[in-house]
Amino acid sequence: MLELRHLVRMARLAKRPPSEKRVILVLSIIAICLVIAGVERWIGFPDWMSLPLSNRPRIM
Repeated sequence: MLELRHLVRMARLAKRPPSEKRVILVLSIIAICLVIAGVERWIGFPDWMSLPLSNRPRIM
């Protein structure tokens, strides 16, 4: 079941929807994230961002 806080927030969004600029901003951020994920998926993860196996801490 949804908490009261979530129901109040959904009611507020239904009464006062976000502006067109806010919607465009959120959708553009999502699109940028999807493009970055797609580039990493098809091209690969850059070597300079990965840690060498010997430097990883051991979790026991």
